[in-house]
Amino acid sequence: MSCMSLAVKAQNKISDDNKSLLWEVSGNGISKPSYIMGTFHMICSKDFEIKPKVTKALENSDNLILEINYTDSKEMAAMQKMLSSDQKISDKLSPKEAKELDAILSEYGTTLQNVNSYSPQALYSLISTKAIPCPQTEVKMYEIELLKKALQNKKHIGALEKVDDQSHAIGGAYTLKDAISQLKMGNEYAILAQKMVESFKKEDLQTLDRLVKDKRFMNKDQEKIMLTDRNKSWAEKMPEIMKNQSSFFAVGSAHLLGDNGLINLLRTKGYTVNPVKNQ
Repeated sequence: MSCMSLAVKAQNKISDDNKSLLWEVSGNGISKPSYIMGTFHMICSKDFEIKPKVTKALENSDNLILEINYTDSKEMAAMQKMLSSDQKISDKLSPKEAKELDAILSEYGTTLQNVNSYSPQALYSLISTKAIPCPQTEVKMYEIELLKKALQNKKHIGALEKVDDQSHAIGGAYTLKDAISQLKMGNEYAILAQKMVESFKKEDLQTLDRLVKDKRFMNKDQEKIMLTDRNKSWAEKMPEIMKNQSSFFAVGSAHLLGDNGLINLLRTKGYTVNPVKNQ
């Protein structure tokens, strides 16, 4: 077989292997397999589905481990605190910049006066209102729906990081100026989000990974702060969590692929990480 043919076969194998959002982690001394699922944090209910293989894996696991623990009241209080700022947004801008931001916010159905006490992180989160083409009452969060199932089955709930860690990452990656720049691209985000949903529903992680890392929305520095650094931190914590109990990790899909993705980081630690196919 020619080198070219071998290369094509290898590429096809990688592509086929990535057609899953759910991955089984085994080997390296753990007694029972654990699982990693790539989620879509917020999605319209018409596009939402928890597949039988996910339900089965969660049922077979002792723990549900999320990015942050939504059952911890202290963490939820920290999240509320993260969304507000002691300093008004308008105080950080020139009158001209404030006027421009007010015009941008009108496209989001609000005004600078309404969001003046928001933190840059909260301001950035407004983008989701453009990116999700359905009313808030029809929005589903995968983490919350998985959490409901886990609590019904009396699973232990854990987390890979604290809200403060997440806040620090977002704050480091997206300054106020960055957030405003991203808000200007609301319509482009809407187009991107639709493509991401389509890839997510097909379990096409390769395409989803490419879309998430589009340089228009995430530069290399932001990728390092939001993905790489956090992935490396999580990959250090996961072995101890998996050591004695089977765990189901649910994290944003963007954290799975690439040299610094969780799949590769766990493989380099000696674990076998394989896709779980639809049943």
